[in-house]
Amino acid sequence: MTVLEIILNKLKPQYMSESEVAGSDIYMHESVTFRQGNKYLINAQSGHGKSSLLNFIYGSSKRYEGHITFKEETLSGHEAVIFETQKLRTHIISYMFQELCLFPELTAMENVQLKNRLTNHKDNSEIESMLDMLLPSEKKGQPVGTLSIGQQQRVAAVRALCQPFKFLLLDEPFSHIDKENARLVANLIIQEVDAQGAGLIITSLDRSDAIPCDYILNL
Repeated sequence: MTVLEIILNKLKPQYMSESEVAGSDIYMHESVTFRQGNKYLINAQSGHGKSSLLNFIYGSSKRYEGHITFKEETLSGHEAVIFETQKLRTHIISYMFQELCLFPELTAMENVQLKNRLTNHKDNSEIESMLDMLLPSEKKGQPVGTLSIGQQQRVAAVRALCQPFKFLLLDEPFSHIDKENARLVANLIIQEVDAQGAGLIITSLDRSDAIPCDYILNL
């Protein structure tokens, strides 16, 4: 089994000055490594580049200086790898966007199935089971555009888990979820991350304790 590392070298958003990222544990550092199998909490206030960081890693934004390298550890050492975009986003990295990016006219099940059909990672009974844990039964058949933001976040969390991944990126996943539902979502996330032997990078406005992390980094 190979182990993936994401290595950031002197990374900085193009639209932020060096003074704005001074003191960051990540930006402008010679080398920062995220290793598969570890859980990382990225802690910062709004406007400090949390979403930008995840977008850079996912490849949905190229507005940065520096370099991002993917390396796989093999028996012979570390080898740099370049993933084709589709493979990166269907088998290597799963991302729960802060904006959620759900289709409002589709139901919760339809939103998740749309993602799951790319890899058939889960069967319908597994998806139903996850949604049953997080949503009232009468809400599952409604268009997600009619659900509360907190309920939509839960749907987006399930969708992010319905693909193979070596890293899971979560951008403020509990910002509109009450403590009890956050605990349920966190348990599902931990279960799937550990089952896949994956790494986790989660951003938060504060030191969220919903998911225990191995490392806390400040932006």
